[in-house]
Amino acid sequence: MTELPRYEYVRIADAVAADIASGTLPVGARLPGEREALTIYSTSIGTWRRTVRELRERGLVATLPAKGTYVIAQPG
Repeated sequence: MTELPRYEYVRIADAVAADIASGTLPVGARLPGEREALTIYSTSIGTWRRTVRELRERGLVATLPAKGTYVIAQPG
């Protein structure tokens, strides 16, 4: 059975969620800033912002304006 295509932001969100689950990004860790994320994940700023929104909707991260986005929970 072939896997259906996924949106890029979902693929990146799944990768970040896996890093959170494995402890690579523990609770309290700060996600990379936008510029750094663009390099790490080879994506556009719009896709990264949608990725962060997806992670917030999953309840894994919280964003503090002018401070950054932090891991608040493990997938679950």
